Amino acid sequence: MLQTVLAEPAWHYRMAPEDYRGLTPLIYAHINPYGRFDLDLGSRIDFGKIAA
Repeated sequence: MLQTVLAEPAWHYRMAPEDYRGLTPLIYAHINPYGRFDLDLGSRIDFGKIAA
């Protein structure tokens, strides 16, 4: 979608370098630099066992 919009000459000439920097988080926001965390909503954590 970004490529389609930015390919239009009207938008291409309106964009400043600051605007392009603002688009970068949209492209890379799905990347998790800390690894993968699987969430299991079907099980519970027994904090009583962990505290003991």
